[in-house]
Formats: sequence, C-alpha cells, structure tokens
Amino acid sequence: MGSSDDGWSDPGMLVLGSLAGGPKHGYAITEDVRQTAAVTLGPGTLYGALARLESRGFVRALPTEDRRKPYELTAAGATRLQEQAQAMREFSRTALRRLAAGGAA
Repeated sequence: MGSSDDGWSDPGMLVLGSLAGGPKHGYAITEDVRQTAAVTLGPGTLYGALARLESRGFVRALPTEDRRKPYELTAAGATRLQEQAQAMREFSRTALRRLAAGGAA
C-alpha cells in the first residue's frame, strides 16, 4: 500500500502499534500484530522492520532475556505512531463520509 511508511499493513507501523502496549520480543510482536491487525509478519519482515525502526530511533533494543531480545517504543517512535494514526483516522473519516454519500457503485 504505497510507500514503506504508510498504510494499515505497513510492517513498521504495525510494530510501533504493538510496542505502544509495552516492550515485547519478536514472537510477542508477531502474535500481537496477528491478533490486532489480522496480519502475519514473517521473521524477515519483522526483523527488517525492527532494524529500520531502530536505525531511525523509533524503537530501542532492551537487554536480552534468555535468547529473546525485547524492544521498546521510544518517544520519537510514539510521536511517529501518533502522527500516522491521526493521518489514518482522517483518511478513514473521509472515506466513510464519501461512502455514506453514495460513493459506491
């Protein structure tokens, strides 16, 4: 759906949304995204998104627990998620208003 930084199915936004609920390791993020967004992130997609988000300062890795590496949302990540969620809300409102006005064939 467009660029790698927009849309409901963008892996980065899904990961940020998951981490908004608190720190999680990879499997917990995958399960949370599957349950909340009905999207299954493969390991390559998940860890690629985490690497990009970490390089942009949106998430940070926490000390490893056993073999699991948890991540947490940073303040910059929370701001990015809030901005994107607001934009998505505005898009949804417009789309629903248009549909209500008879925009479907």
